[in-house]
Amino acid sequence: MKFIANPFSSFLAISQQLSAFTGLRLAGLALGSCLLAACGESKAPTTAGAESAGTSSVAVEAAPTSEAAVDDVPVALVPQRADPQIHRTQDGHYYFIATAPNFDRIQLRSASSLQGIATAEEVTVWEKRESGTMSENIWAPEIHRFNNTWYIYFAAGEKGVGGSIRMYVLANESADPMQGEWKELGLVKTARDSFSLDATVFEHKGQRYLVWAQRDPEGTMNSALYIATLDSPTQVGELEVEITRPTLDWEIQGYKVNEGAAVIIRNGKIFISYSASATDHRYAVGLVWADVDANLLDKNSWQKSPTPIFFTNEKLKRFGPGHNSFTLADDGKTDVLVYHARDYMALQGSPLSDPNRHTYVRPLEWTAEGFPDFGQDKPDAPLPTNPAP
Repeated sequence: MKFIANPFSSFLAISQQLSAFTGLRLAGLALGSCLLAACGESKAPTTAGAESAGTSSVAVEAAPTSEAAVDDVPVALVPQRADPQIHRTQDGHYYFIATAPNFDRIQLRSASSLQGIATAEEVTVWEKRESGTMSENIWAPEIHRFNNTWYIYFAAGEKGVGGSIRMYVLANESADPMQGEWKELGLVKTARDSFSLDATVFEHKGQRYLVWAQRDPEGTMNSALYIATLDSPTQVGELEVEITRPTLDWEIQGYKVNEGAAVIIRNGKIFISYSASATDHRYAVGLVWADVDANLLDKNSWQKSPTPIFFTNEKLKRFGPGHNSFTLADDGKTDVLVYHARDYMALQGSPLSDPNRHTYVRPLEWTAEGFPDFGQDKPDAPLPTNPAP
């Protein structure tokens, strides 16, 4: 394990926030985190282990405090949509995709502006099968375009079969993903056939990569994050590298989870945010990163924050934020954080049966050291609406 100089100016502030977060988390433990049996997930202990090999620990600075009234309730861009992703085309058009609350279909919205997504018509482009693979728990779809084709990566299970969640791909050759035919390409093939989900695709220096969550080979945790080249839309390369596993205390609350990766490349670094712990108020966002010139398939290239960078803020009525993605505002320049959260702590049922994980957007700021600042103590702020000249 390597240790590097702290790239942030203060560790004390986030330590104090994390202490408060831990108190809130422990106060709510009685709520439980009863995920569906299809996940194949087991309860985690509440003690932290050592950080995974090949990662380094640095502290992440808290955002400057911005007071908000206790009565303020955050305004969702799209209610009852979890695991949101917003794809922006080069000409500034937006496509919104997320987990539908009944876990039974994949839907798209199309808009010419980011705020236009809120009122855009929702079109169902695919529905679950009646039986067999892809017949339940349709989770975390993402839309990507490469090879002059639109692809949707998503997770799905087999009805009544625990631990059957796997990653699948749809493809559409139409120029407009709202039109044309979405065809099933099938399973995303990785070296191990085990619980896997939350695939995301990015390209760097002419090479396409897949990052995804999968149960570790030893079966000691629910999911770790892996990276590999993407040799075809459904086949990863031979070398699969674990870049983070849930070992820290805040990553193993309720479940041992690292999932929901999102990639943004800025300031000479490849940043990958991810989510950890149970999908209730304990859900939180972490960060790993590598230099743009590093070998991304070398686990030692990846460094890891030991503290979450975005987590429950009771005062702002933001509970369990996570499974984020990144996009650009209408001006084509301002980075935007897209995430889901609830605006209350006491669940209506279980974390998965409670449908009120809403989609929110906010400007993504950057520290003087070039690291993403999610604005832990800030309410969501307006986004630029004027397109770039």
